[in-house]
Amino acid sequence: MSIPDRRDLIADAAIGIVAAAGLRGLTHRAVDAAAGLPAGSTSYYFRTRSALIGACYLRLAELSVADADRWDADHGRPDLDSAAGALAALLHHWLTAARDRQLARFELALEAARRPELRADLQAAGLAVRSRVTALLAALGAPRPAPAADLLVAWTDGLLYDLLAGAPAATRPPPGVTELTPMVRRMLEAALST
Repeated sequence: MSIPDRRDLIADAAIGIVAAAGLRGLTHRAVDAAAGLPAGSTSYYFRTRSALIGACYLRLAELSVADADRWDADHGRPDLDSAAGALAALLHHWLTAARDRQLARFELALEAARRPELRADLQAAGLAVRSRVTALLAALGAPRPAPAADLLVAWTDGLLYDLLAGAPAATRPPPGVTELTPMVRRMLEAALST
């Protein structure tokens, strides 16, 4: 296994632990066990807990951008309808198959709010995702794509948080793509008019 593959394996295991047990469960030893690696492997690649958390931020951003890039590979130049359908499908994926990643992302973001030394890694990860959203909105004709991207990311995060951890999360299943699409279309229309 190459070094980047091992780093990804460790970050993925750490993300899974954070999603399941919160940051209290995140230890180098727990990541070694979850990743099926010999004791000491995680601390070899990420000496400190802060470095391990930083790896989680960057891996989460990498996976989110890869999710969006998969849509690009299948669709070419977007229009409002295809973008709304694609973003709805992406949100549905994040609410179901990639649910743990989103829970971990929220938990890790809160940690960075309390620990300033983690802000740089969180900011780098967030900028990678926002850059991708800015490019999409520019392709859709947004007159001011960067502020529109900030707004769309905030709405998307709010929707994800509410559906994963808010009051409705315990009492109803995540909405399907068909239910999400008109919601997303309204968010896109509002962001494009910003």
